[in-house]
Amino acid sequence: MNRRKLLGLLGITGIGMAGRHSSVHAGSEEVARKMISCVVTPQQTEGPYFVDERLHRSDIRSDPSDGSVKDGFPLALEMRVFTVGNEGTGRCLPLANAIVDIWHCDAQGIYSDVEDRNFNTVGKKFLRGYQVTDRNGSVRFITIYPGWYPGRTVHIHFKIRTDSGYTRGREFTSQLYFDDAITDKVHAQPPYAEHARKGSYQQRTRNEDDSIYLKGGRQLMLKLAEAETGYATAFDVGLEAEKRD
Repeated sequence: MNRRKLLGLLGITGIGMAGRHSSVHAGSEEVARKMISCVVTPQQTEGPYFVDERLHRSDIRSDPSDGSVKDGFPLALEMRVFTVGNEGTGRCLPLANAIVDIWHCDAQGIYSDVEDRNFNTVGKKFLRGYQVTDRNGSVRFITIYPGWYPGRTVHIHFKIRTDSGYTRGREFTSQLYFDDAITDKVHAQPPYAEHARKGSYQQRTRNEDDSIYLKGGRQLMLKLAEAETGYATAFDVGLEAEKRD
């Protein structure tokens, strides 16, 4: 996918950044079109905050319970799912009709629809949703740049289910990560900076200090393109092809 198409994901949403984009100058200007090699993506833990909401939507910033929209730097995310090693040939083939869920915390480090020792958001459904892959194995989301919470680096969770009926098939769960240098600049601005002022900014866990990131996180790093209204990125997910008897 080319850069113009990715940036169009942001443009068609009508998102405005009103003075923010001019002060954020970080990240790669190149969006990864394809992986260098056809490889299997590392799996990682689901974490404690997955809720099977079954919210079929592309823009996950809003909360269906009250219509509110989460503030933050807009992020257009395209994911392309493919299988690796088909029929013993090593070929990569797009995986159509797979369910792709994503979920992550808001700018204040809070997840929706869960009860934690620091918050209770049961009934809220912001920053969660799923899409079904098209014939090219692609799904597209509009969300925000995630915030942080103690003990974890900035990340997005995702889960892929190969059966759209939820009754059979496979599950694959992992996480996506961000360059710390970009996060430093984004999180120095509102609404993220408000969270930092509540405690020590140095409390934010960086990639190299996150034990989960260290287990394959380099292969799960997003390459961001800076757009006028936020960021855009594409990521390829390789699943090992199922072996046939």
